[in-house]
Amino acid sequence: MAQLKVHNSLQPGVPVPFLPKEEGKVSWYACGPTVYDHSHLGHARNYVSTDIIRRIMRDYFGLKVKFVMNITDIDDKIILKARRQRLLELEKGKKYTESELTKLAATAFQNYAEGNLPELLNPDDKSDLSPSNYTSRRDAAYGKVLAGGTLIGEGKPGDAEAKMKMHLNNLTSAAAAIQEGKVFGGADEILQPYLDSLYKDSIDGRDHTIFTDVTQYWEEQFMGDLDALNVLRPDVITRVTAYVPQIAKFVEQIIAKGFAYEAGGSVYFDIASFEKAGNPYARLRPESRNDKALQEDGEGSLSKSLGGKRGAGDFALWKKSKPGEPVWDSAWGGGRPGWHIECSVMASDVLGSQIDVHSGGIDLAFPHHDNELAQSEAYFCEHGKGPHQWVNYFLHMGHLSIAGSKMSKSLKNFQTIKAALSTDYTPRGMRIVFLMGRWNDGVEISPDMRTMAEGWESTVNNFFVVVKSLIAEKGPPASTSESFSTLSIDSPSDGLSGNLSKAQREMEIALSDSFDTPRAMRVLYELIKDANIHITTHKADMDVPGLEIIARWVTRMVGIFGLDANASPPYDRLGWTLAALTGNMTALEIAAPFHEMFDRVRDDVQNLDIHSETLDLLLAVKADAEFEDLVSNDVKDPEALAMPYLRTVSKMRDEIRKLAPASPKKKVILSLSDRIRDYDLTNLGVYLDDRSEDQGALIKFVPKEELLTQREEKAAKEREKHAQKEAAKAERERVEREKAEKAKVSPLDMFRSDEKYSAWDEEGLPTTLADRSEIPKSALKKLRKDWDRQKKAHEDWKAKNVV
Repeated sequence: MAQLKVHNSLQPGVPVPFLPKEEGKVSWYACGPTVYDHSHLGHARNYVSTDIIRRIMRDYFGLKVKFVMNITDIDDKIILKARRQRLLELEKGKKYTESELTKLAATAFQNYAEGNLPELLNPDDKSDLSPSNYTSRRDAAYGKVLAGGTLIGEGKPGDAEAKMKMHLNNLTSAAAAIQEGKVFGGADEILQPYLDSLYKDSIDGRDHTIFTDVTQYWEEQFMGDLDALNVLRPDVITRVTAYVPQIAKFVEQIIAKGFAYEAGGSVYFDIASFEKAGNPYARLRPESRNDKALQEDGEGSLSKSLGGKRGAGDFALWKKSKPGEPVWDSAWGGGRPGWHIECSVMASDVLGSQIDVHSGGIDLAFPHHDNELAQSEAYFCEHGKGPHQWVNYFLHMGHLSIAGSKMSKSLKNFQTIKAALSTDYTPRGMRIVFLMGRWNDGVEISPDMRTMAEGWESTVNNFFVVVKSLIAEKGPPASTSESFSTLSIDSPSDGLSGNLSKAQREMEIALSDSFDTPRAMRVLYELIKDANIHITTHKADMDVPGLEIIARWVTRMVGIFGLDANASPPYDRLGWTLAALTGNMTALEIAAPFHEMFDRVRDDVQNLDIHSETLDLLLAVKADAEFEDLVSNDVKDPEALAMPYLRTVSKMRDEIRKLAPASPKKKVILSLSDRIRDYDLTNLGVYLDDRSEDQGALIKFVPKEELLTQREEKAAKEREKHAQKEAAKAERERVEREKAEKAKVSPLDMFRSDEKYSAWDEEGLPTTLADRSEIPKSALKKLRKDWDRQKKAHEDWKAKNVV
């Protein structure tokens, strides 16, 4: 196996060799979510990409991974969410008159605009903004941004514009709700911050359930989303609220070493002292160390009023709790943990003083991960022994963006995982999209990405379907051991073996190069393309065992990538899950609908009362006996259990189709043949691919829903074709009726009723126009031709209709 190399944020540039501190084992800490709202596609990007790497390490490189993830269940965002939610619930319980409620909403509306969108306000009279004049003010002040422009008038919109649109959306919804008299429910987003400004001090910070009730709910939702995306559960989950005493002791140790100080009941990390002792700070993002906006964001919106810092970049390890915030006892008084310290304490508690891998989204690199590194290395360092290496490899997942802006809960410019899976993606489709991009690169959502992913999935899916069909047709499958061990990736070979050997070598190169999944996906695609060429060009001498070995290797790789939620090591079931899950169903329960179909078709074929030696033998086949052999051999694959019945039904259908041309019952036979294919089997998720007469139909397992959709589309086309045919027939009949009506008219009378003319000859042909002028010779010539045609048509009509 080639040496695995990874992109390490601590050593930017080319991938570096991955050497865990203990051979064959990997300790890994991943920054988990802050749970206070729905998980979105940005989270999916982070955790699915992390899961892909974890699976590759475990199942491809054979490493034993201990995977730890935290749940941030207390921080400034959670405090605001939970506190505001509680205050809103209390407010809804109060008794308001209509005028009092309108006044409350109007004040909250004004307050929200003043704090977030001051351009809406009249500088001379800031109180004149109201829900009724809001729309005109909004369009005048922010119309360009709403139309897709930027605040500065050039470039592409980004986070600033996304934040502005969020505030505008909140005010727009609130304005409509207030005017309709639906304040609670419609205007909650502007009511909550206003109520918080009035009553936040009334919240009891010792009652932690106010906050944990919210986070426990959202943690369950998050875990459910990860399960839906087939993301492996962590080996260990840690939560901040369970670690507060350990966090306080951790902070005490950092103070004791001279790298932190207390100020006004809060404790700050002393960057200057840390660096003076020879320790580096901001190793991941040195260029960002003086970025005030990032520093403030890392400290949290509730911490702006905390003072006493010695250095501008010093960050909070422990925060003094203000009224309305959760509080725990400490040596410095009532307070709560800072954001960054939680990960240092929890990761070190589970994994020790040195961790192989630390991962998270790229937006966490500074200040979160840089501050984690500093405080952890401060805690573990020993004076005189140089800096302590707390993390060996930092893996940062590229973020997901939409319309140029990072997807985030705080900006509310996100699509939830649940919504995406119910409308735009399948779990497999979403994972394929992420596999097609490098894990450490940013991904911009685009229709092209989905189209590419759908094409790749369809190619793999069709390959599995065809190979399984060919195996079922030819005989028993090759053993799993043969599939994975008989082909050496180093030995020269040709044909399908050569294609597989080449793909295996290229796969190893790709995954060893910092988990280069885009290249890995291309390797699988090219191998399948080569196999498909073999299938189409070797109909008479197809190498089905070779195709099976390739399909089993592809199965193993897509299993490693997490593309089959029902697969697990060693991924020895050929193909990925297509049909509905069978759960705890017994073999008899799985086979029952196929058995019923078999009995029905056999009875219908017998009732045809047609015979051939082959058909008589097929009608005598004991499919149950073959099924019982499978059960006795502990076969659990639903498709394999169905094959004894499907194989015989398919062959019976092939045979009656051969007999149909020479039979007086041809129409009945062909009708039954179509019913078997289009209804009996389609309703079970089985498609018969009709080939040449000597080959017979190929049995393919295809999702029932897909087949039913195809059947309905086919029926719709037939209905449309029939409707077009009927419309054309009706049009022909209309034309014929009009011709018949016209033919009834005698040529002597055809021009006499036309006001364009004033005189006619004895044949009824016009001689002068209405103004008594002569008719031009060219016009007379045409009139004569029309008269002659009408004379013939009239004579034909009389011959048919006059007795």
